[in-house]
Amino acid sequence: MRSFMIAVNAVVPFLIYIVFGYGVRRSGLVDEGFMNKLNKMIFTAFFPLLMFNNLYNVDHGLVLNWKLVITAVVSILTLQAILLMTVPRIVGEDSRRGVIIQAIYRSNFVLFGIPLTSNLFGAGGAVLASMMVAIVIPIYNVTAVIILEMFHGGKVKPAVLIKNVCTNPLIMGAMTGLVFYLLNIKLPASVETPISQFAALTTPLALFVLGGTLHFSSIRHNLKYVVPSMTLKLLVLPAVITVIATALGFNNLERFILFEMYATPVATASYSMAQNMGGDGELAGQFVVLSTAASVVTIFLWVFLFTGIGFIG
Repeated sequence: MRSFMIAVNAVVPFLIYIVFGYGVRRSGLVDEGFMNKLNKMIFTAFFPLLMFNNLYNVDHGLVLNWKLVITAVVSILTLQAILLMTVPRIVGEDSRRGVIIQAIYRSNFVLFGIPLTSNLFGAGGAVLASMMVAIVIPIYNVTAVIILEMFHGGKVKPAVLIKNVCTNPLIMGAMTGLVFYLLNIKLPASVETPISQFAALTTPLALFVLGGTLHFSSIRHNLKYVVPSMTLKLLVLPAVITVIATALGFNNLERFILFEMYATPVATASYSMAQNMGGDGELAGQFVVLSTAASVVTIFLWVFLFTGIGFIG
C-alpha cells in the first residue's frame, strides 16, 4: 500500500493539472491562442525563475557527481548515433526522420523531471535534477538543430547554435543562479520571497497550459510511427538506462534522474522546432500529445515498481 500511495502522490497531481487545463479550454473560457501566449510567457519568464531559484538555493556542501554527468551525456549521444543509423533505413520521408529521432531521445526533462524528483526525493533531489537539466538541455537543443538540419538540406552554423543555446531562457536562468551560488551572493528577503513564489507557480501553470493545448484528432494515419516510437521511449529505454545505472553503482536519486531523462514525455519545444525547420509538424505535435497522456500511466507504473523494489524510499 505504501508503494501505491507514493506512486499516486507522485503522478496524479500532473494529471489533475493537465486535465484541468484541457477542461478549461474545452469549456470555451479561453481559446488556444490565449494558451499559446501563456505558454510562451511561462517559458520565457517563469521557467528562468524556477531554474534560478533551484540553483540559488543549492546546498554549498553539494558536490556534482561527474560520473553521473558523463553517463548522461554519453548515453544521449550514443542513442542519437544508433537512431541516425537505424531510423533512415525504416522511414522513407526526410520530414519525418528527424522528427522521429528527436521524439525518441528528447524528453520533457524540465517540466516533469524536476517536480517529480522533488516529490519523491525532496528539495535535494530537485537541486540535483536542476543541475543536470542545465547540462542536458543544451545538448538537447544543439543536437536537435543538427539532426533536423541533416534531414532538411541545410548547413548547421556554429554561431547560430551557440547563440540559440546561450539565449535559451532555461539556460540563462540556470547560469544566473549558478553565478549567484558560486559567488555566494545573497538577495534580500523582500526579493527572495517573490522569486520563490513565482518559481512555485511554474510547474502547475506549465502543466495547465499543456493540458489546454492538447489535441487528440488526426492521429490514425501516424500510429504506425507513434506506437513503436513511444513504446521504445516510455518503456524500453527507461528499462535499459535503469539497468545500466544500477550496474554502474549509482544511488537511488542519481539512477532516478537518469531514468527521467528517458521516461518523461517528448519535449513540447520539439513541435515548434519541427514546424520551423521543415519537419513534419503534425507528427511532432502528436508525439508530444500522446507521449504526455501515456506517460501519466507509464511513470505511475515505473514509480510503483521502483518503490516496491527499493529504488525509491
